[in-house]
Formats: sequence, C-alpha cells, structure tokens
Amino acid sequence: MKLSNAVRRASAALAVGAMSLGLVTVTGGAAQAAASCTGDVSIYGTLSDGRLTYTQIEPNTGNRVKTLIGPNLGFTPKAMATLNFNTVLVTSTTGDLYRVDIQTNNTSLGLAAIVKIWDGGWTFDKMVYDGAGHLYGTVEGQLHQYLVSQDKPSGSAHIGQHVVIDTGFVLKTLAAAGDDRIIASTSDGRLLSYKINGVGDWDRSVLKSSGWSAVDSLSSPGGGLYYGRTNGGMYWYHDADPTDGDGSDIAYHPNDPVDASGWTQTLLSAYGNNCAYVPSAPPHSVQGGTIYRSEVMTRARDWYNRNIQYSQSAYATDIEGDDTYRTDCSGFVSMAWHLTSSLTTQTLPSAGTQISKADLRPGDALNSSSEGHVVLFAGWKDQDAGTFYYYSEGSPSSDMNYNSANVYSGTIDSHAATSYIALRYDKIA
Repeated sequence: MKLSNAVRRASAALAVGAMSLGLVTVTGGAAQAAASCTGDVSIYGTLSDGRLTYTQIEPNTGNRVKTLIGPNLGFTPKAMATLNFNTVLVTSTTGDLYRVDIQTNNTSLGLAAIVKIWDGGWTFDKMVYDGAGHLYGTVEGQLHQYLVSQDKPSGSAHIGQHVVIDTGFVLKTLAAAGDDRIIASTSDGRLLSYKINGVGDWDRSVLKSSGWSAVDSLSSPGGGLYYGRTNGGMYWYHDADPTDGDGSDIAYHPNDPVDASGWTQTLLSAYGNNCAYVPSAPPHSVQGGTIYRSEVMTRARDWYNRNIQYSQSAYATDIEGDDTYRTDCSGFVSMAWHLTSSLTTQTLPSAGTQISKADLRPGDALNSSSEGHVVLFAGWKDQDAGTFYYYSEGSPSSDMNYNSANVYSGTIDSHAATSYIALRYDKIA
C-alpha cells in the first residue's frame, strides 16, 4: 500500500499510536478500482479492550489514509452495524443495543454519546446495515430484518417491522453490499451473494466456490467494494457489477493490500452507503460481433417490455431498430446475442459452446434441440438449489415470459429440464 507524502506527514503523529496496536502501514504496488464514492471509505471497529476505532481508506487505490483510536465503549461488544458517517449500532454480549454517536473522526476519534436504546433481546452474532433502511442480523442460522426509520434511532419507535427472512443462513462473515443486498463467506471457503426480496423470498448466487475460508471479517461500503481480513491483513476487492450474482468480474489485489497485517479489531463495520454502483455503458455490439452480457440482458428486456408476440413467421426489430429477428424462441435468443440471422434450436449450438449448468451466467442460454425450445438465462435464484430466472419467447398463448425454474429437475417453460443443455455464445464478453 502507498501513502502520498502529504498523507504521511499529516498522519505521522497518529502512526506512532497506531503502530503500538499493530495498525501499521505496509507499502505495495499500485492498483485501481472503480466505484462512485462520496469521499473515502469509512470503517469502524472495536479492539479487544472495548475501544472504538475508525479507519479511512481511499477507494480507488486501497490506500489506508488514517486509523484513529477512540475511547472505551464501556461494555463488551458483540455485533456492530454502521448506520451512517457518525452513527454506529453496537450490541453487547448481554443482548443490549447501543447507539454510538460520533462527534469527530477528523484528527481524533471522539464520541458525543453512547446511548442504550434497547434493554436485552439483541443476541445476533452478526449485524449489518444496508445503507437503505434495512438492518439485518443473524442468530442460530436465522436472518432477521428490521426497518430503521431515523438516522439517530432511539428504540422500537425507530427500529421496527421486525421479520425473520428465513433459516439456513449459517455464515462465517456477513456484510451489506447495497439495498437489500448481502455478501457473506462460509467456513468452507465460498463467497455468496444474496438479494433479499421479502420473507421467505431471496436470491443466492455463489460468487466464488472456494478461496475465502481464511477471511474472518468482511465489510462493504457499497459500490462493489469488498474488504476482507485474513490473518490480520486487510485485502480489498472490486466487483465490476455487484448486482449480477456473478463473481468472475471480481478484481483481487493480493500484492497491494490495504495493510498486510495489523488489523486486530474484534469487530469491523463499513458505512454501507459510502459508495454506489454506477453501471458503465459498454460499447454497442454489431451483428455477429463481441457483445457484453449487460447488453445481452438489455436487449432481452426490451423484447419482454414490448411483449413481442410469438410467431414462427413474423419478425420484429431489436432495441436499436436496426436489425430484425424472427419472433419465436430461437429468434429471441438470436436477437439477444445480436447474431447475423435468426438461428433455430438445431443451429444455435453452432454459435456457442456447451458448458456445465452450474456455470451458467446471465446471457447464457438453455437449449433443447430435441424439444425445439430455448430460453435465455437471466440469473440465479438459488444457485445451490439450481433454481434460476429466465426470459423466453414462449408460445402464441403466452408470448414473452419471465419466470423461474430448476436447471436440473422439473420443467423449464413446459419442457423437461433434463432435455436442455447449457450454451454460452462464443463471442460473449
């Protein structure tokens, strides 16, 4: 990690205190990420002796700007969630909920107040705030959700509408990555992404199937930036699209950590609305050329929104109005892939490569040449269970469809799931 000379001079006095706690700066190579952030990333933490810490990280380079050590909270912290720049919720090991009000975190970390706002009952092992009104907590595998209605909540009047989303959330780490979006790692090394839709309704994707078992703390300020602590070092990652449930576009910076060691906090929590995801506009494809997955999905949604009528003989224009495609199932996928012509379920495999169903990503297809049908894969609902979302040009009775099914069993758009193969367009980016 590299600090500018100006920052080094400004941080010199603080560095002495930080090093006494092992919070030291380690230099490394430069790296870049892209996220729309309102200033530096803010991460609060607690040390084993109960003192609060505050760290600023430059989002585009991963450089730690400063670390400040504050006063003792006066109780033993168990879980922490940062509501905003100067408000942190912390539970105690006895189940009480406290609001910690930050007075300053400029050159020193000072508190305005520590207020107990709930007496007992807060037994979560992990707690995160999504930056958009929802507070989440896990306990005994249950995921709980609350609505937070004030920047400075004072109790049940401002933290309410409590629901249990579901069971099965046995997670090693937990972080909020955006509005009702959660990322988590597991003890077996997987990195998971969740989209919470409501009680009993959530989508889960496996961003990484291995490699995350050593991460013992995970934080996110939003914008696709993730911070994971491993063996006391803080490493940073950038997910180019944190909404797609796809981990293949996560950039790692193993040779340029925030710090290679020294992160000794027992709890860490990022301000979850610090950064936003602003999708970039990929270059428009040409017929038969390379196409980005985001453009494939945009083209598919256009036909769905227009509810293009099904026909094996009619044609409709694409989103730009430049090219026309046959308005049946394979014509729809040909349009979404921006092929030079409307292929059939028999000839679509000539434009792609068969992949494992477990490796499906948005913009891929499930093709059944034996049944004469094809659908466009739109994303996982629960990747572990094999459930997914898809777009299709269904039939004269249904026209465009958006639905869910299981890739391994049952039916997909009224045809046996076992008859489909997973197909990836050869020129998809």
